[in-house]
Amino acid sequence: MDLNGPSAIVTGGASGLGAATARLLAARGARVVVADRDDTRGKTVAGEIGGTFAHVDVTSTADIVAATEAAKESGPIRALVNCAGIGWAARTIGRDGTYDSAHGLDAFRRVLAVNTVGTFDCVRIVATAMAGNDPLADGERGSIVNTASLAAFDGQIGQAAYAASKGGVVALTLPLARDLSVAGIRVNTIAPGLIDTPIYGAGPGSEEFKDRLRRDVLFPRRLGSAAEFASLAVEVLTNGYLNAEVIRIDAGTRFRPK
Repeated sequence: MDLNGPSAIVTGGASGLGAATARLLAARGARVVVADRDDTRGKTVAGEIGGTFAHVDVTSTADIVAATEAAKESGPIRALVNCAGIGWAARTIGRDGTYDSAHGLDAFRRVLAVNTVGTFDCVRIVATAMAGNDPLADGERGSIVNTASLAAFDGQIGQAAYAASKGGVVALTLPLARDLSVAGIRVNTIAPGLIDTPIYGAGPGSEEFKDRLRRDVLFPRRLGSAAEFASLAVEVLTNGYLNAEVIRIDAGTRFRPK
């Protein structure tokens, strides 16, 4: 699929994996809608790449519909990359033996609401718009990339909520691809490992922390870059024979329990 001309939506596009993907899509000629809750950074990224910013909280269907309609104004939506997500760390039971100290259910629900339900909501809304596109080669009308995590396979101590949310994204891949095949829409998932994004902070303390993370990386012994994720995302979007797959990008990383 040629990305030069059509519209593309990137959720979580204001920073990290999403921003890198938005930049590369724009460089390939796509008309990118940067969808994010962060208005300031989102507008900055959109301005730098000649795209459009849409305020989107992925737990809001109305926001997703508005972003989809904004993208349609620039051309048929052919690509969706879901990078929006949140993390959370808490053990299932507390140290003091009280029920109140157990993992909070509101936090658990929130992580799934953003990472799993939000991803599905974006897919169902944007795919509905894609289904109205004129077909390209092989009858293709669009391509979707969702973002999981190695935590879906190697969830560490304290990652019950996050691992469950990303495991849900992995499990969605095949049934979504099957559902959307009738409309000529491909669905794939990327499961990144340790990617060097602003989530780790800056300064000596953050560098020491990242050094410790490298212990589980096979080769090359470093954290990945957002640009490497973006490169894979664009390849997955454009490779017409790639469908219903979960692709790890992790340099052979296998997480330890903690």
